[in-house]
Formats: sequence, structure tokens, C-alpha cells
Amino acid sequence: MDATVKTQDPNGSVTAPPSAAQGLQPFLHDAVVTLHAPSLVISRADGQVSEGADGFYHGDRRALSRLTVAAEGIPLPAPVAGSLRGADGAEFRYILRGLGEVTPDPAVALHRSRSVAAGRFEERLEVTNAGSRHVRFRLTVTACSDLATMDQVKSGHAPGEVPPQAADSAAVGLSWAHDDFTARLISEPAPDVLEVSAGRFSYDVELAPGTSWSAMLSATAAYADGDQFPPAPADRLPWSVPVLRSADRALDRWLEQSLADLDHLRLTDPRSGSDRPDQFLAAGAPWFLTLFGRDALWAARMLLPLGTDLAAGTLRTLARRQGTHTDPTTEEQPGKILHEVRRATLKIADRLSLPSVYYGTVDATPLWITLLHDAWRWGMDPAEVEELLPHAESALAWMRDQAAADGFLKYIDQTGQGLSNQGWKDSDDSIRYSDGGRAHAPIALCEVQAYAYEAALGGAALLRAFGRPGADEWEAWAERLAARFRDRFWVTDEHGPYPAVALDGDGKPVDSVTSGFGHLLGTGLLNAEESALLAARLAAPDLDAGHGLRTLSSDAVGYNPYGYHVGSIWPHDTAIAVHGLVKAGFPDVAASLASGLLTASTGFDARLPELFAGHGSAESATPAPYPASCRPQAWAATSAVAVLQAALGLDADVPGGTVTVKPTFASAYGPLTVGGLQVGGASLDITVSVDGTASVSCGSPVLNVNVHAHGGPH
Repeated sequence: MDATVKTQDPNGSVTAPPSAAQGLQPFLHDAVVTLHAPSLVISRADGQVSEGADGFYHGDRRALSRLTVAAEGIPLPAPVAGSLRGADGAEFRYILRGLGEVTPDPAVALHRSRSVAAGRFEERLEVTNAGSRHVRFRLTVTACSDLATMDQVKSGHAPGEVPPQAADSAAVGLSWAHDDFTARLISEPAPDVLEVSAGRFSYDVELAPGTSWSAMLSATAAYADGDQFPPAPADRLPWSVPVLRSADRALDRWLEQSLADLDHLRLTDPRSGSDRPDQFLAAGAPWFLTLFGRDALWAARMLLPLGTDLAAGTLRTLARRQGTHTDPTTEEQPGKILHEVRRATLKIADRLSLPSVYYGTVDATPLWITLLHDAWRWGMDPAEVEELLPHAESALAWMRDQAAADGFLKYIDQTGQGLSNQGWKDSDDSIRYSDGGRAHAPIALCEVQAYAYEAALGGAALLRAFGRPGADEWEAWAERLAARFRDRFWVTDEHGPYPAVALDGDGKPVDSVTSGFGHLLGTGLLNAEESALLAARLAAPDLDAGHGLRTLSSDAVGYNPYGYHVGSIWPHDTAIAVHGLVKAGFPDVAASLASGLLTASTGFDARLPELFAGHGSAESATPAPYPASCRPQAWAATSAVAVLQAALGLDADVPGGTVTVKPTFASAYGPLTVGGLQVGGASLDITVSVDGTASVSCGSPVLNVNVHAHGGPH
């Protein structure tokens, strides 16, 4: 969401606010983010925690806003290297220029090694003298905290610094406290001088040639009442970790980094009431490191080839919070699945104010039903599936009631302070007509109708399989929806027919050309001819940027390559299209889009962000970042698994006793071997040769593996 506060003159032009340096969302594109949810650290590329959104955070509050290292008498330690180490660690190296040098070679170096755990952040400082002279200098570490909430940081209105106190512990350090939140920073060994009011640790370092000195800085942060969503146990990963070896090492690296990030985005539900709490994925760091219904559902769905435990935990976590009554202030309704959960009301700028538990989403409910259905097909314990069927029936009833007026799922912000758009493209300006004008609510999104269709058929399959009534009714409901969609959504431009992105409050098609086409494919909502039309649209250069799909056609009025939902590229959006294209029988288009994502991943050191700019490969070989994007983001990371599944043509029907492998474009990365996939609780290993033929080893004696030649529709 755009948190920039703008003013408008009488002629309609936008001018900067009086204090242009404040009120702007901080940029993150050049930051180093290390995390272990619900904690994270953001720093500059040189390791300094010094500006903007930099800091050590825990549970949506900033515990440290500054942590800088300097050497007296040396203008600035010269940074020479910095890199991530997995998801929760980073390394930074500096040269203390001029110190102990007798030749042009550097002599004294500083190594800063960072690690993050839940509620804890450590940095080891090590200085080595590789020169031939004794050196003596003072090293200083300066720490500050503003104890800002995440929405204050995001809005560019962080409060002033909080005065530190001497740490109330045996160790030497500082502490900061506000209400029920406390942060501490301890040094071991103790500094030679601690200036509490300045937040400054000073160390007098003396090094003979060939010796070193080190200190450990340990920061902790905690709420008095504990974490809203506690961290997940390190030894209980709810998915298998596949090992991929391909001719294209970039694909291997993308998958490896994505899985490392996902491991550290895990959170647990304290309402689970067991010693094995349910797990789900936080949406992304830093802005969305909490429970988001839509994001958690899509991420769990994309990870189904690695097992069903994450899906089961996500489904139960959201089911416990499923709507039970109507509350206009939170937009809760019976059967509805929530949008997000925070510790407190989220306030951005003057208009947006979201309650701590907010239900303003139109798509999470059908997506919940579909995840339950898909998890069942991938082998989720039937007893666990059956326990959730009453929640599925409530969710289906919500869909029926919401579509009662004209047969479509729609949304409108009832509060005046909530999200004006409530699909995944939830920024204010995301749903536009072809002339650039914004659509007015209530709005029926094209992809949401596809989700509803898929959910109705998936719900029907579950009801029938478990002997519950209503299957025939929901199949008929789905077919009526498909007929209405065909009649009302399809429009035509100079390139031919296509579905509008939405219907507006008057039932008029919102006729812009968007990436939403990809969400319709493979759901069953479209026939073969319609699918072919959309596959051709997705392959055209106005949408396929060469690095993935643009959210809005580059030919459109209002296209902005830096627009959050009006021209940028979202990896999960492209991955959904890749999956749908393969399922609908268009592997060549899918392969092109997947190749673009893989190329983009190399431009972001294998850690794809939430979104990036939509300029495309024709303008630049490397994609430009969207400066305020989350990185890592759960569904961007799970896109690596979704693309791998699509390339393998992998599908499962455990209740039916079959697994299907039909390589579509895996040979583009071949020879390729992936071991440690999971279906029905059993391991699955697949090898694809350069000619596209596949061999499969499945650890389940009851599953029949169908291996098909590559290419062609399923």
C-alpha cells in the first residue's frame, strides 16, 4: 500500500508535502534482511544499521533503530564485502584504512558476523592485524532505539529516540522499554567505556602483528505477554527438503535460497493447544511478518509437492479464526476467512485503519476450500480433512450468500477506513478501466470468480467423498457461475476477445488487460477455446516482460513499471500463470514465463522479492527492484516450488491411488534430478533427461505412478 502523503493544488497537480523527507515509505531495495520470524534485522549493504527502515525488529516493533561501528581516527571503515548466509545470517568485512599499513596492502580488517534467532540478534565483531606493526585504536559501537511500531516505520513517521537505561542485568549494556515491550543490548566482554546516555560502547583495542580481538553484541526483545504467534521449532519443519541437481545451477540456487527463507518465515498458532503447534508461513519481511489469510493459503498450496503438514496447519489456524457473526467494523461474516492479524490496529496515513483482526478479503474463503481439497488429493490424513469439513461447509455457505444478488463474489469496503480493493491486488488504484479510470465498488474480480468455481467443485468432491450432502448442488452452482461469467465478463479489443479484470458497481466490465488471465487458466472456468485466447494474451510482450508477467499491460493507459499493481511484476502471480498454463495445455508459454522468473532470480541473488519493476528484459537484462518491496516474501519464495512442479508436470490424486509425472519443460534445465519430494507421506524422486523422458521412484507401495511423454495438454 502506498503510504505517501500527498497534497493537491486546485488545478489537480500533486505537490510534495511540506516535509518531503518524512511521510514516505522507506526503501528496502539496497538493504540486507536477515530473519527468524517473528524477528528480523534490516541493515545497509555495508552492515550498518543506520537509516530508514533499518533496525532489529520483533513482533512488529523496532527494538534497535541504530547499530553502527566506527574506529576513532579513521574516517570510515571501508566496506569491502557483504553477503547473506542462508536466511538468518550475514557477513560484512571492512578495512580500517591506514592503520598499521607499511605497503599499499591493507593490514587491519574488521569482520562483522550477524545471526538472528526469534527474539535475539547477535553480532560478533572481530578485528585482525595481518600487518607487521603493533596497532592501537578505539572501536566504538553506537546503539539507539525508537521502539517504533511497524506501521510508524512504514508510514515514514517513526517517533524520536527513546533514552536508554543501563541494562538491569549482571552483564554490561543498555535497555529500552515502553509499555509491555523491552529491548536490551549486552556486550561480552564489557566495553572499556559505556556512555549510557549516548548509547555508546567503546573498546580500546591493541593488537600485535598476527593477533586478533573480538566482542559479541547480543540484543534481545520481548513482549511481557509473549509472542502473538510464537516461532516454529527448528526441528519440526512441516515439509520435506528436496535436493535438486540440474544443468542450470541458477534453478538449484533459487530453490535452495527460497527454502531457507521459508524455513525462517514459519510461525505457530498458540491456539493449537498441543505440544506440536500448527505452523503457517508469515507473509513477508518486514511489512507483513504475521498471519495473512490469502498469502498463507497460496504459499501452502504451492508447497504441496513437499508434503501436506504446512497446509494442514494453515487450514486449522485460519479455521480457528473463521468468521462466526457479522461485524461491520472488522468485516467479519459467518464462514469468512480473515485477511490479516496484528497485535494492534494498523494505521497508515490518514485514511487506512485496519483492526487487529481484519476480514477485508474476498478471495481467502474460496482459496481455503481449494487448499483443503488439494491437500486431500496430495495425501492429507483423511481424518484431519474430515474434521475441517464443517468449516468448509461454512465457507461454501458464505460464497453462496455473497453471490446471492447477481451470482458473483464481490467486495466493498463498508468502513471507509479499510482496503478499498480486497483481492490480491489491494492497492487503491489497482482496478482500472482501459482509459485509466478507477473502478467503483462493489467490484467482482475475474480471478475471484475462478477461485469460487474451483472451490465449489473442490467442495463438492470433498462432500461426496466423505458422504456429506450438497455435492450435486455445488456442482450445479459452479456451472451456473461459469455461464454467467462467459456472458458478463468477456469483452473485445483490437486483439480480440478477453475477460475484463472485473465488473464494477454498475455491472459494467472493467476492461483493462492484466495478469489476472493467468489465475483463470486451469481452474475449469474456461473452455479450450477461451484458454487458448488467454494463453496467447499472456505470451504477448505487453504482458510477458521477459522477467515475468506485468500486472497491467504496458500498452494500457496508466501503466507504470513501478506501480504496485499497475505494471510491476509479482513472482507468485507469474508462477500461478505458469501452473495454469501447464494444466490447460500450453507448456511453451509456461516455459517462457518460467524462464523469465529464473532470469529475474539471478538478478536478486536467488531471493526473489515480493515484486519488482516491470520494465522487462527488452530494456534491461537485470530487473530493477521495486524499492519498498518485502524480501523475502512467502509466496515469492514458494514460486520456486510451483515452477518446478509445473516443469515436471507433477500432479497427485492420493485418494484415487495415482501420481502423474508428465514433464513439460523440465528438459530445459536438464538433465535434472530432484529427490525428496513428498506425496501421500512417501518420498518421490524424479529424473528428467535432456530429451524430456522421465524416471520416477516412489516410496509408497499403494500409489500407481503414471509417467507420460513430455509436451501436450494434460
